[in-house]
Amino acid sequence: MQLEYGAQSDTGCVRETNEDSYRAVPEMKLFVLSDGMGGLECGEVASRIATDTVVEHCRKADANGSLPLLGEPLEGVSALTNRLASAVHAANRAVHSTAQETAAGRPMGATVVAVRLSGERMSLVNVGDSRVYCLRGDDLQQLTRDHSFVAEQVRSGQMTHEQAGSSQLQNVLVRALGIDPTVEIDVSEELLLPSDTVLLCSDGLTRELSDAEIRAVLLDHEDAQEAANRLIDLAKQAGGGDNITAIVVRPQAKTLTAWGRIGKWFRS
Repeated sequence: MQLEYGAQSDTGCVRETNEDSYRAVPEMKLFVLSDGMGGLECGEVASRIATDTVVEHCRKADANGSLPLLGEPLEGVSALTNRLASAVHAANRAVHSTAQETAAGRPMGATVVAVRLSGERMSLVNVGDSRVYCLRGDDLQQLTRDHSFVAEQVRSGQMTHEQAGSSQLQNVLVRALGIDPTVEIDVSEELLLPSDTVLLCSDGLTRELSDAEIRAVLLDHEDAQEAANRLIDLAKQAGGGDNITAIVVRPQAKTLTAWGRIGKWFRS
């Protein structure tokens, strides 16, 4: 299966530093994104440690199948998915220990989303409020669940989506890497079709663009890198209040027919 991806990260229009990090390793079909937590010590360091650790843990496991898993093995998912979860546990330990050693015990935290493709299966793990979406046909679905205060309020019926969107508490996470020695991870497996498009993104994108706007970009740009670049540009035009990162992954590169190009022109 031919794999195409595009990735872009930007400081945005307000912040002075970029605390987002990402790693794209197409030969492993592994993609990782992390957002350092603003207001804590060295968010850019935490996010870099998170992405690097996930990749290196998976790389070592590929070379040595007997490498022990971190965290309790999960039933009902593949060995590859369990390994990806183990990599996030390793990242949590690395961020937490770095905070203890270099930040005088002050908190150092980050979000993380990671996906790994294997045939028609996609392994997915996340902690925090960075997201993974899947575009299938014309339908865009969020595959991850935000671990934020406002998201929990919406899920419990205490807050509407409109109230959450304007809340001053949007930045408050209830789960993140590095805060404690252990962390709870959301783990899932998804069926992936050759025509699907997968998007990993930080909240700097989803705070500025609606799902409908994201969907339109993914539909209108057959080239994955062009899609990632366009998402960043639109988020900056909308305000760019935070760092913005997008990774667009397509299991099979899109090729437009003549009719497809005509459809694209009419949507423009």
